[in-house]
Amino acid sequence: MAATQQLNPNADVLKSGQASLMNINAARGLQDVLKSNLGPKGTLKMLVGGAGDIKLTKDGNTLLHEMQIQNPTACMIARIATAQDDITGDGTTSAVLVVGEMMKQAERHLSDGVHPRLLCEGIELAKTSLLEYIDRTALAKDCADRDLLLQIAQCSLRTKMHRELADMFTAICVDAVLTIRKPDTPLDLHMVEIMHMQHKAGTDSRLVKGLVLDHGGRHPGMPKQLSKAL
Repeated sequence: MAATQQLNPNADVLKSGQASLMNINAARGLQDVLKSNLGPKGTLKMLVGGAGDIKLTKDGNTLLHEMQIQNPTACMIARIATAQDDITGDGTTSAVLVVGEMMKQAERHLSDGVHPRLLCEGIELAKTSLLEYIDRTALAKDCADRDLLLQIAQCSLRTKMHRELADMFTAICVDAVLTIRKPDTPLDLHMVEIMHMQHKAGTDSRLVKGLVLDHGGRHPGMPKQLSKAL
């Protein structure tokens, strides 16, 4: 402890048990913030930026990016959740809730005197068994099956926005991916561009299977419309 204080006089020195409880409380605190977002009936959070701009969202990835997290353990959990979103595009809130619940259960065993190493080994065994179960029960599906893709996208989008708007965007997203899909070639999502039109409503969104140039003519004499242009 004395050596730590010499290196950094402002450092907080805690015993192992107190440090474990502090980390668990950080995980539970992050869980309490995000647990009300989960599901189609989850509540929206209002984020107010330093410049006064207001953002309404219940997307876990957006919230974790916007929140100023100071605790190192909570920051690590947030990075785990955002990595989940970067790889699969969904499940950010669920990842935080799973970690928080695991920490909550671990707290019960720590209070009974179980060593943290045993808890880590048990969690590792559970993870191995779970991965084996997933591989054993997984079903092979055609990735070009539009109905299946609609169900997957709908499951994700209905937790983010209103049902009617989510169903409309579901069809747009699936058709956009199927449009750029090439057999036996990795999907390049950079071929799909989202263009924001400030003068339009969300229900006016549509998929254009081509190139969109959002600017006016360079000369008033230019034609307003071209057909079969080469």
